[in-house]
Amino acid sequence: MKAIRVHAFGEPEVMVLEEVADLEPAPGQVLLRVEAAGVNPLDAYIRSGRFGVLPSLPYTPGRDAAGRVERVGEGVLGVKPGDRVYVGGSLSGTYAECALCEEGQIGRLPESISYAEGAGVFIPYATAYRALFQTARALPSERVFVHGGSGAVGLAAIQLATAAGCRVAASAGTEEGRKLAREQGAETVVDHRSETHGEEIREWTQGEGVAVILEMLANVNLGKDLDLLAVGGRAVVIGSRGSVEVDPRAILSREARILGVSLFRASDREMASIRAALEAGLAGGTLRPIVREELPLERAALAHRRVMEPGALGKIVLIP
Repeated sequence: MKAIRVHAFGEPEVMVLEEVADLEPAPGQVLLRVEAAGVNPLDAYIRSGRFGVLPSLPYTPGRDAAGRVERVGEGVLGVKPGDRVYVGGSLSGTYAECALCEEGQIGRLPESISYAEGAGVFIPYATAYRALFQTARALPSERVFVHGGSGAVGLAAIQLATAAGCRVAASAGTEEGRKLAREQGAETVVDHRSETHGEEIREWTQGEGVAVILEMLANVNLGKDLDLLAVGGRAVVIGSRGSVEVDPRAILSREARILGVSLFRASDREMASIRAALEAGLAGGTLRPIVREELPLERAALAHRRVMEPGALGKIVLIP
């Protein structure tokens, strides 16, 4: 089969398309015929070598994908060959024609969700769900500001928060991104490149501040985010590319909290809860991944460059 392989950490061009040995599922494993593989910033951090835990070389990138079950190993009871599924995690990497997964990494993909959309489910939606509900404990009627609302995680957060009864504001750096955020349910959308976007958010809250901020670029925004929080507000850091200066008085005066979120710190029980919520949302139609672009598998390097550029508009997927 064909797969993207990385033999040395570095720039996107270290990813090359190669012929590799076919895969066979061991007991408890599922072999997926990949129809679409999701591209995440996390994949780019790992490929570059700038991540805490790195795979052994050579390796195939990718954790998200959607496709059909090809074969199952002994003891697998939850899925069978031919089933439409999405995966969050893989034993062999998903930038390939086939991928090995554990049964627990598999989720059902409704007929109403395309494979390309399914490849954008797990990391974006699971991260957004964990940030909103397991970390920030967001409640219906609370005001949530998604700071960076046009990327895959931001759009997932808007859909999840809106479906839960939260009042949602979002930011985006382009008019197209702001339009997309509004279409997904944000009642107020601001340009985070504007010096006055904070004032617009405060006006939206009638001076009370927001209960929850989901921050996608903390090294740029976190210091100013704290001034937007309500008393008891929670700022959840989802992404950052450097350090930032914070005034502790903004935290003290509001009894606010700064929280970090890592999907990979979720317990088995928390992960099972996330998967159940996502599958219910997909089946019920409240969750619908937005696909920005589909690229052939051999253009993985281009996908990695684009996923790190500003102005995201949903998910980039690779098609074997």
